[in-house]
Amino acid sequence: MSSQPTVSEIFRRALEIRREKPEASYDEIKAQIVKEFSSGEFPPVSKLSIPEYDNIAPEEDWTAGLPVILRGIQMKDWNEIAHGIIIILDQLENYPKQSGREDDPRKEWRNRQKGIEEVTEKNLSKWMPEELMELARKSVIKSRQSK
Repeated sequence: MSSQPTVSEIFRRALEIRREKPEASYDEIKAQIVKEFSSGEFPPVSKLSIPEYDNIAPEEDWTAGLPVILRGIQMKDWNEIAHGIIIILDQLENYPKQSGREDDPRKEWRNRQKGIEEVTEKNLSKWMPEELMELARKSVIKSRQSK
């Protein structure tokens, strides 16, 4: 481990622990994180994010633990940091189980195209040559069939 890990690195370690011990409780994972990281420096506040998870769960879910992590860094408390990591882990593990991926087009409430298809079609037909429109239609049909 580097002497000053980022929040992303700590979170990736929590994921590794989960893969190594799928039956481990959140308390066990938290204890392992504290044990492994508490002898090193605290993560920099400037790297308080896990950007690779932006498209997996809604931001309001996966970022729920970041204020707790920030408080842990400010208070120099590894238990708080690990607690924030566990909140994020819990959100990311349970969000897909409960509602599917956010970018799943079959999830109607997440369909960002709903209600704008007609306007989009009208604008594209105005500015896009018919040959390109046909390619776009085929691409959409093909992607829908593969799901």
